[in-house]
Amino acid sequence: MSDPEDIARFTALYDAHHPRVHAYAVSRVGVQAAEEITSETFCVAWRRFRDLPDEPLPWLLGIARNLLRESYRARDRQDALARELRTWAAGEPPAGDVGEAVAERAGMLRALAALPDADRELLALVAWHGLSPGRAAKVVGCSKASFYVRLHRARRRLERALTGESRAPDPGALAPRPSLVTPERKVVR
Repeated sequence: MSDPEDIARFTALYDAHHPRVHAYAVSRVGVQAAEEITSETFCVAWRRFRDLPDEPLPWLLGIARNLLRESYRARDRQDALARELRTWAAGEPPAGDVGEAVAERAGMLRALAALPDADRELLALVAWHGLSPGRAAKVVGCSKASFYVRLHRARRRLERALTGESRAPDPGALAPRPSLVTPERKVVR
């Protein structure tokens, strides 16, 4: 790419999306490997600049996700990060003098640590990275409807982990849906 206009467009793309791509990489592999994944993502974007879609963030996050999948070292670091999170979250909540918010955060971290990696990724894309379900679906490579189903199941497993109903949810098992009987309605599912 030698055209000054293309270079300016790429620089604007980099400036606008680098923090979000880096945050995504940090959430998946930790700080150590995040810069490597982020740099490689923008190298791929540079080489494939002509393929740039109208909405570049999901495309960039998809590239980063594919790089993560292909890297054996990144998977090892991801597993180590998950083990570290579980170890830290298994500890007792901080003393009462720190405040209720810290105890809630510790409970949330324990619940997240109990979830499968795929559930944590879906929840992080929507809650931490602020992507709409449609854009997040592009990142994980599924349809919007499929993403909604996966997100709904991940939220239910998180809710069960928060309430202590299930210590280690099975990501493949579908829990039976409870029926709620209300005076106004017969059965709500």
